[in-house]
This record gives sequence, C-alpha cells and structure tokens, in this order.
Amino acid sequence: MARIAELVAYPLKSNDGAPVDRAELGPNGALRGDRTYALVEAGVDPHAASVGGDGGYVNGKREPAVHGLSASYERSGATDATPTGVTLSRPARSETGVEADARTFALPEDGEALAAWVGDYLGYAVDLVREPDGGLPDDRAAPGPTVVSRASLETVASWFDGVVDATEMRRRLRPNLVIDDCPAFWEDRLFADRGEAVRVSIGETELLGVNPCQRCVVPSRDPDTGEPIDGFRQTFLRKRRETLPAWTESDRFDHDFRLMVNTVVPEGEWGSTLTVGDAVAIEGVEPEPNGGN
Repeated sequence: MARIAELVAYPLKSNDGAPVDRAELGPNGALRGDRTYALVEAGVDPHAASVGGDGGYVNGKREPAVHGLSASYERSGATDATPTGVTLSRPARSETGVEADARTFALPEDGEALAAWVGDYLGYAVDLVREPDGGLPDDRAAPGPTVVSRASLETVASWFDGVVDATEMRRRLRPNLVIDDCPAFWEDRLFADRGEAVRVSIGETELLGVNPCQRCVVPSRDPDTGEPIDGFRQTFLRKRRETLPAWTESDRFDHDFRLMVNTVVPEGEWGSTLTVGDAVAIEGVEPEPNGGN
C-alpha cells in the first residue's frame, strides 16, 4: 500500500520548503500556507503575471540568483505553514556589491523591508506579495498538492552525477507530497486522458489527479547555488523515455519533459488534513471537473 512519506509546503514561492507532519487543505485545495508569499518585479500584479521565465515572478525560471537565498520559517500552526516570520540568508554577490548576510523578518509586518533586502541582493526593485486564501500556485487550474514517488526521485537522481540523492532531487522538483512503498513513476497512474481525472484517496481525504507537470530549467540547477548541470534536459528526455512505464500512456503526456502530477481537490475536501503515513489508493477514473483545461 502506497503511503505519504513526506509533506512539504513552500511558504515563500521559489524558496526553501517547510517539511510538516500534518497539513490542512486550505481554500482551493492547496496545503494551507503553501506559496502564501511570492516575490515579483516591482509593480507586477501576481494574479495577472505568468510563472514563466519572463512573467514577472522573481523565481528560478528567470533569476538564477534566487537559488542563493535560503529560508527557514516560523509557522502559524502544526497544520498551517503560513509563515509568521522568515529568516533569509543571502550569499555575497559581486554583481550588486552585497555581503553575505542573514536577517529575520516578521510577516506580514516586515514585508516591505524583506522586499528591499532581497532587491539589494538582486540589483532591482521587487515586491513581496501575499495571497492568504489559496496561495499563488504555478498551475492555477490544478492548485492542489503536487505528487511524486520517492522511488521516482531516487531513479531520476541516479541519472545525474551532479545530484547527490533523492532529497536533493526533491528540492529541485519541489513536490508537496512524496509517496513511498510504490515503484518509480507510480505517480504517472494519477492522470488519464484529457477531460478525465483520477480519483485518489489519501487517508480520509480524496483528491483528483489531473495532469503530469511540465518541467522547466529549475531542476537542472543546484538548489543552493544555481549551478546548472550541463545537458540536463537532453539526459532527462532520453532516460525518461527509456524508463517510461506502460501505464504512463496518455494524451496528456505529450512530451518526455514531464514529471510529478498536479491535482484538484474537490471543495468538499477543503479543510481536511493530510498526515505523513496516510495510505494512498487509486479509486478510479472520472470526468474532469468543469470539463478540464
């Protein structure tokens, strides 16, 4: 029986995760506190911006220096990763003349100070934006927890000499749920064809697997330094095709640079709780809510 091995929220989008033992599903189905805060270019509306490399978000897709920032959090509660404070560290950066430094910010009170401190490091003005109700997910149509198996992380890590282990691969891919006691790429069972969703039970909660996540440049970079692995995409594509399970066949899987699954959480499940150790089971395929994307 597959089970949750790890639960990880990302209180500040594009920065370090916060592992938790239990997590409440908040409005829209995301882990409560996940991507509550994000950095954007000054003046950008986060709800209108794209998460792509030129979309206005200050993330690893467009700004490699983001990988140099590290964060630890004070959280609102045992099942709520909404940060009440964050300690950020930054390395020295010759491009902007800043020295290595660390600072603790209370949230939301010190939001402007945090943005100014990060802006000094990056060399341009940024805003810290906040979305307490549902966060700021990459996939706005499928904002539930993202899912991958530990075996997948171990397998993909083995493809690259520059990746130490499954934990580093998890930090590169940034999933919310890591599933254990199942084979590599088991999560590919959690999506079907376009217009369909896979109902999954997790403990007493149910969610819908929708589509395999399209990867970007971020997994190719060291999560601490931003140093890229040469040929990462080409190696990933080749090895993903070589190891593709028969159950991955789907018209949603239209290219091989996909890994991890995006989900939708039915409104009736908002407020329920996921716990490390919860059993995970596939219940069947059904029409995707609202006709799909």
